[in-house]
Amino acid sequence: MISKQELLILYHSDLDKLLDISSKYIKNDVEFCSLVNARNGKCSQNCKYCAQSSHYRTNIDTYPLIDLDEVKKTALEAKSHKTSRFAIVTSGKTPDESDFDKILQMIKEVNKIDGLKSCASIGILNEEQAKKLAECGLKRFHHNINTCRSYYTQVCTTHTFEDRINTCRLVKKYGMELCCGVILGMGETIEQRIEMALELAEIQPDSIPINILTPIPETPFENYYDKIDEENILRTLAIFKIANPLSVLRFCGGRMRLSDANQRIALKTCVEGLMVGNYLTTAGKSVEEDIQTVQQLGKNIKL
Repeated sequence: MISKQELLILYHSDLDKLLDISSKYIKNDVEFCSLVNARNGKCSQNCKYCAQSSHYRTNIDTYPLIDLDEVKKTALEAKSHKTSRFAIVTSGKTPDESDFDKILQMIKEVNKIDGLKSCASIGILNEEQAKKLAECGLKRFHHNINTCRSYYTQVCTTHTFEDRINTCRLVKKYGMELCCGVILGMGETIEQRIEMALELAEIQPDSIPINILTPIPETPFENYYDKIDEENILRTLAIFKIANPLSVLRFCGGRMRLSDANQRIALKTCVEGLMVGNYLTTAGKSVEEDIQTVQQLGKNIKL
């Protein structure tokens, strides 16, 4: 594995040279994924970036688990937009036991849609939950580390970094693919961004979603607009790809903080996946714009 010191040297090297190195690890395919926000708000955790935390008065709409028909409708719509993976996402620290069987049924229904692979992002798992998800046919589980171990308590104190790593290990133990990424721009140092890249390399996710903090009013990070700029986002993306050459780096929430030109540079040099449509509590690009961009870059949409 490449060392932290080697990655630090690369991080501070000429940007074009750095991007050229990372570009050697990417394929010509771009994978689209999409999600349904199946339960929103009232989360017991105090993650400082999150609109859904009950610790902050963010005035978002909250609602319980949506019904199965709504999930199926949204999944079919996602497929019509060239999406190959579809995620069921719920708020909360862990899956709500009263909802868990319903979520399993949602996963089974997504799996019935030809050409669409199921994904779930439903919190910290115990062993029995991981086993049941695998048995019902879940293809991929999403669970971010969000930041590095050394900075984690500056982001959240109601659960630990190890809680998240343990869930990632359970996902892999039961044979599901792992989607595990980060949020950039939460006040971490350059060295801590490199630590994130290396900590991800240790668990080898199939997909690494890259989120860029969208500061939410009334959260502790509401004024964190200046914690990372566009050049440092590109540098970080390149380092993540170099450290994780077999993982698909995926643009997710907050990519609209990058100019269109820099989004295109990232897609040419280090990013191979896009979360298309809107995110949990923030808006993204239109799917049509993303399709057009990928085609203009001469890349293929992976189906």
